[in-house]
Amino acid sequence: MQLITTTEDLARAVAAASQGPFVTVDTEFMRESTYYSKLCLLQFAGETSGHLVDTLAPGLDLAPFIALLDRTDIVKVFHAARQDIEIFYHLTGRTPRNLFDTQVAGMVCGLGESISYENLIRETTGHAVDKSSRFTDWSRRPLSDKQLVYALGDVTHLRDAYRALSQKIAAQSRAGWIAEEMAVLTDPATYATEPDEAWRRLKVRSGSKKFFAVLKTLAAWREREAQSKDVPRQRVLKDDALLDIASHAPRSAAELEALRSVPRGYAQSRNGAAVLEAIAAGLALPPDQVPQLERGERLPEIDSGLVDALKLLLKLKADESGVAARLIANAAEIDRLAAFAEPDVPALRGWRREVFGAAALDLKAGRLALRIEGGKLKAAAI
Repeated sequence: MQLITTTEDLARAVAAASQGPFVTVDTEFMRESTYYSKLCLLQFAGETSGHLVDTLAPGLDLAPFIALLDRTDIVKVFHAARQDIEIFYHLTGRTPRNLFDTQVAGMVCGLGESISYENLIRETTGHAVDKSSRFTDWSRRPLSDKQLVYALGDVTHLRDAYRALSQKIAAQSRAGWIAEEMAVLTDPATYATEPDEAWRRLKVRSGSKKFFAVLKTLAAWREREAQSKDVPRQRVLKDDALLDIASHAPRSAAELEALRSVPRGYAQSRNGAAVLEAIAAGLALPPDQVPQLERGERLPEIDSGLVDALKLLLKLKADESGVAARLIANAAEIDRLAAFAEPDVPALRGWRREVFGAAALDLKAGRLALRIEGGKLKAAAI
């Protein structure tokens, strides 16, 4: 099986795959020792062709494929696309245009919540997929024939799944539903990492203003350091050490060295000096720049019977529409629907309102009732 290793061959493969209305795409990557995912292999397929690209080949330029991602006239088909999109966003600062995620489409078509690739292929094509090579080392060369067969199968099987899903979506007039979900998935803000917001990644339940001030600047320093050196955050400074330092806010190398969570000699290193600078910056933050722990919204007293009724209605509407209930509304949204007249929740916008939200408002207003007919739960206007 031939691997593409030159820009010229990649351009020819892209031209061949671009003859049809869609291209299926997948990636294999490693992230154990880096901050950003290391793209090791790129797979894509047109209607009749399939291609494997050795993204580690010297001198290879992905520009021809990036140009394909930018085209609006060709659908780019992924499964569970978020990590793949993150890779291309890091490479280009852009997200693919005209995207179709078969995992999201599977949820819209009633194939279950977050359906796996194997189950998707089985449900839509009847084929069994061998995923035994999923966790192999994709950075090692040469790649084995088994790895290459596995990788190519990921995009060739996806063609048939896409055809089946797109036909079902067209028959159910749900293309607009998919477009709403893809707009969120391709929003660049989904993949932008702001160092000043890195403190939110840490599991913190309480703390003083001083603690949060130092936590913000220290986490921001670690994020920038990890990004600039392309190493995992934990390699720069472990979470437990970061939280311990933010809690004690040492002012000197001696005080930093005294903390049990800090490795011996760290305080005298370049990173140790940078940590002390980050602490000083945190202590000097103006009050309006000090983050505050976001508390869960305090809801008014909720009628548990109404919550149960809304959950029953959600299940009923999910079953009727053939859409995974979790894609329509989650538990927190149900609570807000029960607590407020018309809260700002996704369930009351777009296709979700059409499927469930409008009926939920009618139920609360007494315009809709749940009843049993022929042993089955039904919703009926009053």
